[in-house]
Amino acid sequence: MGFLWLKGKSNKALLLVAVSFLLVFNGKNTLIAPADAKSRLHIVYLGEKQHEDPELLTTSHHEMLASVVGSKEAAIDSMVYSYRHGFSGFAAKLTESQAKKISEFSGVVHVTPNSFYSPQTTRSWDYLGLSSHSPTNLMHETNMGDGIVIGIMDFGIWPESKMLNDDGVGPIPTRWKGRCESGESFNATTHCNRKLIGAKWFIDGFLADNEQPFNTVFWEFYSPRDGAGHGTHTATTAAGSFVANASGAPRAHLAVYKTCWNVLNFVCAAADLLKAFDEAIYDGVDVLSLSIGNYNPKFAEVDKRDAIATGSFHAVAKSITVVCAADNTGPAPQTVSNVAPWIITMAATTIDRSFPTPITLGNNKTLLGQAMFVGKEVGFTGLVYPKGPEQFPTTYGVCESLTLNTTHVAGNVVICFTTMPGPAQVTSVVSAVRSAGGVGVIIARNPSNLFGPCSNDFPCIVVDYKLGTEIMLYIRSTRSPTVKLSPSKTLTGKPISTKVAYFSSRGPNAIAPAILKPDIAAPGVNILAASSYDPAMDGRFALLSGTSMATPHIAGIVAILKSSHPGWSPAAMKSALVITAWKTDPFGEPIFAEGTGQKFADPFDYGGGLVNPNKEANPGLIYDMGTNDYINYLCAFGYNTSAISLLVKQATSCPVIKPSILDVNLPSITIPNLRSPVTLTRTVTNVGPVISTYKAQIEPPPGINVVVKPEALVFNSTVKALSFTVAVSTTYQVNMAYFFGSLTWTDGVHAVSSPISLHIVYLGEKQHRDPELLTISHHEMLASVVGSKEAAIDSMVYSYRQGFSGFATKLTESQARRISVRVIIGRNPSNLLGACSNDFPCIVVDNELGTELFYKVTQA
Repeated sequence: MGFLWLKGKSNKALLLVAVSFLLVFNGKNTLIAPADAKSRLHIVYLGEKQHEDPELLTTSHHEMLASVVGSKEAAIDSMVYSYRHGFSGFAAKLTESQAKKISEFSGVVHVTPNSFYSPQTTRSWDYLGLSSHSPTNLMHETNMGDGIVIGIMDFGIWPESKMLNDDGVGPIPTRWKGRCESGESFNATTHCNRKLIGAKWFIDGFLADNEQPFNTVFWEFYSPRDGAGHGTHTATTAAGSFVANASGAPRAHLAVYKTCWNVLNFVCAAADLLKAFDEAIYDGVDVLSLSIGNYNPKFAEVDKRDAIATGSFHAVAKSITVVCAADNTGPAPQTVSNVAPWIITMAATTIDRSFPTPITLGNNKTLLGQAMFVGKEVGFTGLVYPKGPEQFPTTYGVCESLTLNTTHVAGNVVICFTTMPGPAQVTSVVSAVRSAGGVGVIIARNPSNLFGPCSNDFPCIVVDYKLGTEIMLYIRSTRSPTVKLSPSKTLTGKPISTKVAYFSSRGPNAIAPAILKPDIAAPGVNILAASSYDPAMDGRFALLSGTSMATPHIAGIVAILKSSHPGWSPAAMKSALVITAWKTDPFGEPIFAEGTGQKFADPFDYGGGLVNPNKEANPGLIYDMGTNDYINYLCAFGYNTSAISLLVKQATSCPVIKPSILDVNLPSITIPNLRSPVTLTRTVTNVGPVISTYKAQIEPPPGINVVVKPEALVFNSTVKALSFTVAVSTTYQVNMAYFFGSLTWTDGVHAVSSPISLHIVYLGEKQHRDPELLTISHHEMLASVVGSKEAAIDSMVYSYRQGFSGFATKLTESQARRISVRVIIGRNPSNLLGACSNDFPCIVVDNELGTELFYKVTQA
């Protein structure tokens, strides 16, 4: 076993952009300190490659860099990566002036500092109807993904897992260009096989500026070997070999790209991610799975700092479907990540399985918690709650700050309460109680279906607040409370309701509200798959939860679907998933959404719904998209046309009349600001019977008028694609929340269902009949501070002149003090105000407006 002391190789510094750790728990990178501020690792992005010879591309990169750093030798020494397969560019250590100089070169799309991303972290396949034991489902009809290559960008792989044996796996495709790379505790010859056909690791971007050793020794390897377990879990969920229904495409091949590292609460450098995209495109993967995201405020998908949006664009342009996690910052709205329309963005749900664990109190009342306790029964023993001082009696019983000094723990079971949903609290509580001689832990929290990493012989049982309170009432009612803890049982099937997980990030999309995100949901709670070696785990298997776990489910399903439809585009794949999704669970019962209060799930919780694998191979119609559609989207968003041209490798001019973002040919309809009647267009392609007639069925949102023209679509041997319009209007005259409905095209066999989401915005009376007068008054007020009308116009980002009066502008601190507008806070909900003085405005906006302001200010 090797220990990873991370050191850089030169006196360079790395600019860090905070991102989220998206397993069930969230963490922040707090230990990195750049060694020197003189130079930083920068990504020089040149767009689509101009020719196919990778060596010539690298030579041209060295020449460009040499013209800035002084010599070819200095260029070679400074360069960390040359991106030369999927797109053109390089990562190099540059000073600020060098970066500015190279950004002005012809052909350079943008130059941006390196940034860090972090990962988001059985029965589920049976639940979705894809049991390997059933001979009649899609898995068997498509030969279980045979010949398809799934790429996993994550923490690497634990190659000894029995889920990586190649029994029954076909030969390596002749088109495959990838390879396995040896490294610490990883032998490419012995550890790779017909299942694991690619294993590469990328750390140079992370190491470029981390010269000083860290204070902590991490379980990690300089190789493709997985030190965290997360990468092995996601890889084997997507395409592990036959083991108890714990994988989705058992005959598909795996290619692992280790871009994330088990240090500093888990990090993945943008430069490393882009290099992994570059290599995966060249190697020939069919599907890419990424369980990675970032914090608020999100970067726009056209923002040069979003490495995932950039890399995935090039992958999708090469017909590689890219599946990404939505993030684990739910249940707050507008928290979803990875929102580019060319990405499939995943929400997470529970499945029809629970692990009821009996808790029998001394009064002979039995309550059912949730756990994975398979050890011996803990007979009646003492039950204690750490009691705090008289003034604050509950402070010692908070799980994340448990205080046992004044509590007799040895031989007893301890109960504590927490508001935190992640496993970190469970780990710390179990450690503290075991160290004090305790024999078990009961943890009260919501939701109660997320377990912590406990060993099999030590019970840590989760209950909700209601049961936790009931236990506390019992403790306070008797002098000597006792409890018996019995082993867990497994319950599956219809009695267990399906819910969108508490942590699963929600829409609407804060970057582009007219693009529905997430796209689809899949199981992501208590998912069983392989993991790295850990004595506490059973045979190197682990139950993990997160949108990380939902993502490889869809990657595996896409692999199976590609076996059936090898010519389908990534957009067609997404369309098939969305329009065939379940709006109920597989038993026809409602899907709920966990949160502050349980509600029925809607499109902002689960997109099109819960994935329905056995329907997606025969959807009837699809909403297809290609590069031109994405160009129109970028034009609608306002991206620079020259940058678009370099990105897509063709001269591009946005239309004189700006295209509507509502017309992006998605399998969903989202109207974020319905002020007046709107009409949008969609095009569907027939992939079912050649001669077909589909009729429209509309479930309009409440109080909304929806008209579809034509009302019927007739396909034949010459008519394979048809367009239709959707006109939407309302008579509401007050601001309303989002309403939801659906549009379904049906031929009597297929039901092609698109979710409809819309938000009504009624602005009321204007303060002036002429909004230009308001803007002029804003300019005059600002000019009195910044010195001139011209400076005011240049400084102003927004003039608010419709529903209210105000403006957003760039100001120095002294200017802001003079004009008395000082603080804008982005958060959800936005109607909770702080204690600000009357003469010191602090304005609260929601995440959507906060993200919009962030984008405008950073782009200005």
